[in-house]
Order: sequence, then C-alpha cells, then structure tokens
Amino acid sequence: MSEITRLGESRRWSDVVIHNQVAYWVEVADDPGQDARGQVAQILAQIDATLTRIGSSRTRLLHVLIFLADLADGPILNELWDEWLAAGDAPVRACVQAGLAPKYRVEMVVTAAI
Repeated sequence: MSEITRLGESRRWSDVVIHNQVAYWVEVADDPGQDARGQVAQILAQIDATLTRIGSSRTRLLHVLIFLADLADGPILNELWDEWLAAGDAPVRACVQAGLAPKYRVEMVVTAAI
C-alpha cells in the first residue's frame, strides 16, 4: 500500500498531501488586501515555494484549477501566468468563477509530480 505524506497538517486540512509521487495543495494569497494582480502574483510565488519545498518544479505541474471571484480578472491572470510559466510546460488548467471568502480574488488548486 502506498504511503500518504501530509505536510502542515491541521485538524481541517493539510498544506500539502503527497501520494504516489504526486503532490496536491491549495494556494490563496497570504495578503488578501491586494488587488487581483497582487493576489495572482503572490499565489504564483507561493506555488514556487511549495514546489521547492517538495522537491519539484514548474515543469512538473500536472493540473491547476483556478477559482476567480470575478472572471473579469481573467486577462490579468493570463498575463501573469504566461510570464510565469515557460512555453511547453503548461499543465491541464481550468478557470471558473466562484464565490470566494471576502477580500479573496483568486484561489488555485494545484497538482504536481515530484
């Protein structure tokens, strides 16, 4: 049976769950007081930090599900995403509008190979 590793575990969630060399986690902006551009930039940097923490990289991203409080922020997301991710390394990606907690503009659910 494959081992499951949980990093940053609390009663309600883990920061990262790893199973069969695949990591799963969620990112929201550490500072939700920023606008959509600031929150997307924070989340992308946080994804980089988590990838480093688990011994992976952007090239190993498998799937990213993005929730936006307002789809009008899509062009900002796409601009920063395209600057952040090299051509040829794109994961499967979906982006939907969702009711997020107050002040939060973006949330990303990430899956990456290790």
